Amino acid sequence: MTDRVGFIGLGSMGAPMAKRLLDRPGGLNVYDIRPEVVREYTEAGATEAVSPATAAEQAGVVCIAVVDDAQVRAVIAGHEGILRTAAPGTVIAVHSTISDTTAEQLAAECATHDVEFVDAPVSGGAPGANQGRLAVMVGGSDAAFERVREPFGAFADLIVHAGPVGAGTRMKLARNLLHFVAFTAATEAQRLAETAGLDITTLGKVVRHSDAVTGGPGAIMLRDRTAPIEDHDFWLPILGHVRDLGEKDLTLALELGARLDIPLPLTELALHGLGSGLGVGPGLIATGKQSERPSS
Repeated sequence: MTDRVGFIGLGSMGAPMAKRLLDRPGGLNVYDIRPEVVREYTEAGATEAVSPATAAEQAGVVCIAVVDDAQVRAVIAGHEGILRTAAPGTVIAVHSTISDTTAEQLAAECATHDVEFVDAPVSGGAPGANQGRLAVMVGGSDAAFERVREPFGAFADLIVHAGPVGAGTRMKLARNLLHFVAFTAATEAQRLAETAGLDITTLGKVVRHSDAVTGGPGAIMLRDRTAPIEDHDFWLPILGHVRDLGEKDLTLALELGARLDIPLPLTELALHGLGSGLGVGPGLIATGKQSERPSS
């Protein structure tokens, strides 16, 4: 049986996700506090819900894409919340990025109604949702994960079971830590380039071009643990080479920043943390034991 899906929240992320569910067999209930937003979906065959509770009627899976923890709590357990009508065995899937403790608390409350809960935050933004190429990180039981895989496949091409409830959120937070630290590093790079008299829009083109080829930071995230790499390990020479090149280039950037009187705090942290983070330990440059840098 193909589950009917209820979808709550048709904002910048929810809207393209719900659109990709329109052509899926099983049926779709949609709810948003803005009736004019819902009209597009009902005209395409979806059923309009007048509350979160009605969105859950006859639905086997209910997806939530609202703003924050308070809104998630309200649509699940509020006066007109999903738990008023959800049948036993229904799976509630929260795509909003909320606290992992909120996810665990809501899962416990859902369990008192014989309803499954999964935290299922997504990565890939609105473009990924429009293309059906989101990544979904699911925290929940094995049974709940199997239930949501099929409908999630309408808007995602990577669906991972991160672990029990809360694990999906914790994985999303780790993923977004990288995202926003990288954004902060990008602003530091722009300040250095701008002060050096460079066109930072051209720098942006270069970064996007090369990241599309190399994979960006994800290109080094291939090991199954973060412990120091042992001798004779396959990754030792590869990541040791990455460290050496990175330390060289970071040192050169710091030297340029010093000449231009531009503070580069993230660059300093990266120089001293790169090798240890890669599992190969700091190189000769970071430890100050080598004045002659390796060639690139």
